[in-house]
Amino acid sequence: MKKLLLLCLLFSTATFAQRTIIYCGQFVDVKQLTVQKEMSIIIEKNKISDVQKGYVTATATDKIIDLKNKTVMPGLIDCHVHMDHETNPDRTLRFSQNEADIALEATKFCKITLLSGFTTVRDLGGSVSIQLRNAINKGNIIGPRIFAAGKALSSTGGHGDGTNGLRNDLMHIPELNSDVVNGVDECIKMVRQRYKEGADVIKMHATGGVLSLEKDGAGAQFSEEEMRAIITTAKDYGLKVAAHAHGAEGIKRAVRAGVSSIEHGTYVDDEAIALMIKMGTYHVPTIIAGKSVADSAKKPGYFPPIIAAKATAVGATIQDAFAKTYKAGVKIAFGTDAGVYAHGKNWMEFIYMNEAGMPALECIKAATVSASDLLGNNLIGTIEKGKFADIIAVDGDPSKDLKVMSNVKFVMKEGVVYKNE
Repeated sequence: MKKLLLLCLLFSTATFAQRTIIYCGQFVDVKQLTVQKEMSIIIEKNKISDVQKGYVTATATDKIIDLKNKTVMPGLIDCHVHMDHETNPDRTLRFSQNEADIALEATKFCKITLLSGFTTVRDLGGSVSIQLRNAINKGNIIGPRIFAAGKALSSTGGHGDGTNGLRNDLMHIPELNSDVVNGVDECIKMVRQRYKEGADVIKMHATGGVLSLEKDGAGAQFSEEEMRAIITTAKDYGLKVAAHAHGAEGIKRAVRAGVSSIEHGTYVDDEAIALMIKMGTYHVPTIIAGKSVADSAKKPGYFPPIIAAKATAVGATIQDAFAKTYKAGVKIAFGTDAGVYAHGKNWMEFIYMNEAGMPALECIKAATVSASDLLGNNLIGTIEKGKFADIIAVDGDPSKDLKVMSNVKFVMKEGVVYKNE
């Protein structure tokens, strides 16, 4: 009798498990680059079980989410963020904040990002990014799905060297040099260390950068041999490598060494573009970051003079660099460098990409289909059967006006609704 009762309960649960049906007034097909009318998305647990034309008839146990007056699309993916900080002129914070302070503030940034429609991000360098990922996965905090790099790899004096600009007796503090590597052996060891720590991706600083206290923001900072050691070791451990790279020489070294993506690419030249096309390397443009730091550089005292000069130069160039790579046929994945500007404004990258010549729906494809391809995850990026139920909605039609992306009205991640206005 007990066995019969158990079988009845199991049958009942299987038969009457609640489905969620989303009625979409407009539906962005990010593969075909079209906007369709009157579609239904059927969700079971955390995945999409079907997508049908028209508004399907619901059963008594189905949950209906009516978005008939909205435009629905996949959850967005930002391939370049820093969830553990936000732009601030106070350069003493790094000496006053503990990791707990950083992590607690980052929980706010995580929630803002998710509610802005970005259900997945790739965090390319942060002291607590791996821990944030784990906390989100456990349901302890609210935020996007995170692909975490942990701390980025840098050469001595390079963009990620935390002792740049410090007095001599502080330059040798081990904690401030924890991401500095020189030579092939150290590069190999540090990649393995990042893998041990739980990184999903490796980030290396192939060139100088803007917001570090170094005079050259574009020169190559790893030899090609060192880059190849990083990338080969990462591949051995099943990890992709992203290269922060502004200058052309560093871009070319990284691409020849087999990097998966070039971040920023500000001073890319024709030879580098040809190499990127040949190798299938993605460009993650981060236009908003360049424009944002250039704006901040206009504020007296916001940056030290050495940074302000680099920020001004990058801001005037980075959008044109994207236009060159896009028009030449380089693969583009959406990324913003969030944290360099205020979190939650990631959507502005769509505007800047569009201004540079990329059609509106291609901009959205870069933040869905292309971004998921770069991340190597086939469960995100589209609204299709078998994919995670990562779904957002906006008012208006983004194919006609990308400014509607500034006000996301509905956010679902893996079948859970986090926002429904």
